[in-house]
Amino acid sequence: MELLKQRIRTDGTVKGTDVLKVDSFLNHQMDVELFAEIGKEFLRRFADCGVNKILTIEASGIGIACVTAQFFHCPVIFAKKSQSKNIDGAVYSTKVESFTHGRIYDVIVSKKFLGPEDKVLIIDDFLANGAALEGLIDLVHQSGAQLAGAGIVIEKAFQPGGDRLRAQGIRVESLARIKSMNEETGVEFVEE
Repeated sequence: MELLKQRIRTDGTVKGTDVLKVDSFLNHQMDVELFAEIGKEFLRRFADCGVNKILTIEASGIGIACVTAQFFHCPVIFAKKSQSKNIDGAVYSTKVESFTHGRIYDVIVSKKFLGPEDKVLIIDDFLANGAALEGLIDLVHQSGAQLAGAGIVIEKAFQPGGDRLRAQGIRVESLARIKSMNEETGVEFVEE
């Protein structure tokens, strides 16, 4: 998606060789018009899959998932990183290691919102090592729902997550795949 790649080039900031800050438009301050274009592209890629639920993980994926869901005309479920008083009843639970925060979370989804009748599209902002995506896939499998695939805004293709998941037969569609990055030269994208 050329619009997204251009935005990464102009407004993204590389820290070292593995951190890309896109907080000015993607995961802190959100460019909703860009999100609409992202949502349209995910619809184009997954239109034939019968998606009736979108699943993401709090917090950075929620905005993107919500805008994307408007194009699929379906609800969004976000996996919570902690049990709260407003989640009552049974839950699906899995453990997810956060690359960004350097810790392991117990991630939960209420059983009343996800079940065998659902066809789920996972949406997230980043894919690097794949831990968050693997956790969300585990929740889908626990529920008996079908996984349509995963729509990722930015994939760090130089890290193992995307290749590992694709090797398992998971459909992963990434809008911008980064081949390499560093502070001096910026971001180099995988040519598709």
